[in-house]
Amino acid sequence: MAGTTRGEQRTGMLNGIAAYGLWGLVPLFWPLLKPAGATEILAHRMVWSLVFVAAALLFVRRWAWAGELLRQPRRLGLVVVAAAVITVNWGVYIWAVNSGHVVEASLGYFINPLVTIAMGVLLLKERLRPAQWAAVGVGFAAVVVLAVGYGRPPWISLCLAFSFATYGLVKKRVGLGGVESLTAETAVQFLPALGYLIWLGAHGDATFATEGAGHAALLASTGVVTALPLVFFGAAAIRLPLSTLGLLQYLAPVFQFLLGILYFHEAMPPERWAGFALVWLALTLLTWDALRTARRTARALATARAAEAVLAAESTVAAAVPGAEAAVADGESGLGLADEVGAG
Repeated sequence: MAGTTRGEQRTGMLNGIAAYGLWGLVPLFWPLLKPAGATEILAHRMVWSLVFVAAALLFVRRWAWAGELLRQPRRLGLVVVAAAVITVNWGVYIWAVNSGHVVEASLGYFINPLVTIAMGVLLLKERLRPAQWAAVGVGFAAVVVLAVGYGRPPWISLCLAFSFATYGLVKKRVGLGGVESLTAETAVQFLPALGYLIWLGAHGDATFATEGAGHAALLASTGVVTALPLVFFGAAAIRLPLSTLGLLQYLAPVFQFLLGILYFHEAMPPERWAGFALVWLALTLLTWDALRTARRTARALATARAAEAVLAAESTVAAAVPGAEAAVADGESGLGLADEVGAG
């Protein structure tokens, strides 16, 4: 990232805002697909996403990764796991939005970083810094407060957070780019989804062909809605530092939260405000700690590079001027003697 120009950084920022902005505004889209149910919408999303990303990859002729993936059974198995987990995430999110739980869904993506950290400790035996422990503790308290407020655990939020955190963990192990990963995962989802849609149509319950051309077009556009933010995200990821992307990720749940309150007019009693306030406090701690650690790492790296440059320069001088080391040593010895004389 050090060599990224200011223009590229600006482009990266615009792409990042576009990606997370679209993810934040997607609650406006799913209600447009009614009277289709959440499961039918989910199946269309799987089918049309593969159509869209496969066409895009054919256009740019980027298929070499597919052959490598097919020769690696372990990575293929991880892709299947990722596809299963993201299916749960997509399905719960679509159902939550169309059932009037936009605010609770937004909470899932607010607490996702905390869940990711907790999974790192439990599964990967990672060690946390004190501020990270504090953030996780405050986040747990927030879930307890919200459970009291809702009269039940916020299971929609927890399901979204844990499924997305698991998805991120598995994707990291697979090591594919965003569009390539989506292509592989939707290829796994495609046949079951298509089979479900055919079965739904055979029973007369499908809405794709019965609600008009506009409705059919909206269902088909689920592929674009799914893949387009990933394209923007990919353009941002190669131009922006991770710390900036980490801050931008909060745009999506903030937009979702505001839509839930201001557009969908969902209730926010005091106990829910208290729970969300604790979540935001935890995220503030987490962000502050991440930025502080990033600055320390950058300073340490700059110091190490400066030291390497000095050593390299000294080595170059010593190699270019025979006897330079001895001359330097004699000079230091003479200075030392002069100091002793002066002191006497």
